[in-house]
Amino acid sequence: MDAKVTWSKRLSFIGEAETGFSVPLGANPQVGGDNDGFRPMELIAIGLAGCTALDVISILQKKRQKVTAFEVQLHSQQAQDHPHVFTQIEIEYLICGHNVEETAVQRAIELSENKYCPAQAMFKQIFPIKLSYKILPAEQ
Repeated sequence: MDAKVTWSKRLSFIGEAETGFSVPLGANPQVGGDNDGFRPMELIAIGLAGCTALDVISILQKKRQKVTAFEVQLHSQQAQDHPHVFTQIEIEYLICGHNVEETAVQRAIELSENKYCPAQAMFKQIFPIKLSYKILPAEQ
């Protein structure tokens, strides 16, 4: 995989991946930025949440679960001192649907954690990742 970050101005950049998509990166005004894009650590968190979200929804679809809404929330803690690395992350899966089977949800999360999601595999070697889920009824 290839990616690049190109400087725009001050502390503003455009990140691009080999897929051709781009994303703005910026910094907090307190450190000289213009608050005009994602912070790099936000993208790492979104990447982790997105990696497992793709796995879990794909598995639930293959298991023919009637999911009507799905969200993955990531809550992180970072070190207070530089370089402000992640020290702990909680990933919460929120699944809405009709008669969604708890065993299917548990298995999908387990497969993402232990087999399919490279981001989880990498980060769980560095800091603890707590996983939780909620199954909610579909809105009428």
